Amino acid sequence: MRAAKFCAIGALTIAIASCAGAQWDDPDPTHTVALDDDFAVAAESYGVPVDLAKAVAYTETRWNMVAGAEENDGHRGGDGVFALWGANLDAGAHAAGVSTDNARVDVTANIAAGTAQLGALAGSLRGTTDLAAWAPVVEQFAQSDDADVRHEYARDVYQVLVSGAEEIGEDGGLVASLEPHPELAGLYGGGQPRSSGSDYAGAIFRASPNYSSRSGSSIDLIVIHTCEGAYAGCWGYLKQSSSQVSAHYVVKENGSEITQLVKESSKAWHVAANYACSRNANTMCARNGASTNTFAIGVEHAGFASQGSWPDAQIEASAKLVCDIAKRNNIPRDRTHIVGHGQLQPNNRTDPGPNWPWDHYISRVRAYCGDDGAPPPSSTPPSGGIPSPTMSDPIVVDSNQSRNDDTVARIELTGTWSSMTAVSGYYGTGYWQASTASTSEPATFSFYVATPGPHTIDAWWTAGSNRSSATPFIAFDSAGAQVGRVDVDQRANGSQWNALGTWNFKAGWNSIAVSRWAPGSVVVADAIRVR
Repeated sequence: MRAAKFCAIGALTIAIASCAGAQWDDPDPTHTVALDDDFAVAAESYGVPVDLAKAVAYTETRWNMVAGAEENDGHRGGDGVFALWGANLDAGAHAAGVSTDNARVDVTANIAAGTAQLGALAGSLRGTTDLAAWAPVVEQFAQSDDADVRHEYARDVYQVLVSGAEEIGEDGGLVASLEPHPELAGLYGGGQPRSSGSDYAGAIFRASPNYSSRSGSSIDLIVIHTCEGAYAGCWGYLKQSSSQVSAHYVVKENGSEITQLVKESSKAWHVAANYACSRNANTMCARNGASTNTFAIGVEHAGFASQGSWPDAQIEASAKLVCDIAKRNNIPRDRTHIVGHGQLQPNNRTDPGPNWPWDHYISRVRAYCGDDGAPPPSSTPPSGGIPSPTMSDPIVVDSNQSRNDDTVARIELTGTWSSMTAVSGYYGTGYWQASTASTSEPATFSFYVATPGPHTIDAWWTAGSNRSSATPFIAFDSAGAQVGRVDVDQRANGSQWNALGTWNFKAGWNSIAVSRWAPGSVVVADAIRVR
């Protein structure tokens, strides 16, 4: 929902402070990050059980260093391992003796500020080691006037305490760990029952007043969002009348719960942009200029747009939900009908972010739907399409979807790509071009094969001096696993088939992604051939 930045913990350095009031503003660059020590020091300094501090931070961010950004309505996302904002940031930084700016961006100062705020909220309870006694403090830390939000937030924290947690960094090192506390299992019970009032059988209905009429419009699009915060705070915020925003669904971090806020028959307020088909592979251009919310379903995900990875359980729960929505509304299960918020509103949104596993996610949606991703049949054959291939024929996937046989070939875009014909020698009717950036946001050529085995992949592009010297072509099998990669110099060898490599693919929909994360000015996605 809100745009955010992410700092990989493994790339940060921290300092160890030995007492309350120590200066946290000057991190020691010789110390390798491992957050258990920082939590221990802060907990002892401010009279907070160390496992409680860890559980609160894990609930907020899974111990990721995040940095929020300003919403249009003025609500700021959380910062740091504790996702600090509002009173938790201001009062916590003051109690820890650090600046609010430093508490946002320095991992040690953030842990100090978050733990100090827990200690300050505890009052006379400070120093108590009884974890159950700290439940009212955790509820206060939620910073919500809604009693249900405070209760559910604390329940989430205590579920982490009951089960324990461990997080491993990208370099394989331990970020932090938390031993389980099964003795706390009965403190908050099992949560709310699923509601019969929801459109999705697995959801809890928590009604938001922030909706309006679709005015008879059909539902043609599913938009994927991130909350930029933890689950309870997310649905709590979206059901406040003062927030003036909403979504249809929110999926919890561990996939164990889904909240529905607005009935699918009504318009939720989740995309603040009119639809432009140029941002979505020139699909549904008849909708240009219309409010996207009028014909879209919004699905929020607890978490942050730039977090390094997404929990498998959350992806699975979301894919199952989105399949159900798509089947009931006859929406194709592809990347032009299941799209990211940032793709539709690129001026101030990036969610679900560059690390959202689109290929794997769409394959899981299709798997739950049991249709191998085949969209509803077209009423007419593709205009100018290539012939339907036999098992022995090569499959060509063109950049113009109308030229593809959509039973075996399709092109799907993520992020901002421009349709081009400026350089001659392209395959078919033109090509897609995108500026290079520190994000994948690929153009994805997908192809269907009935049996597993090796296939050679060729690519076609137009050459030019502004092209990347190392454009990544990344091969994925139908399970979403990467099976190959090659970086090609698109300054040369244009207007011809160039062999990329031979890789083993599974039966079903496999793909070749052209990534924007490359040197140079632009990358080109024109066509691929599978043989």
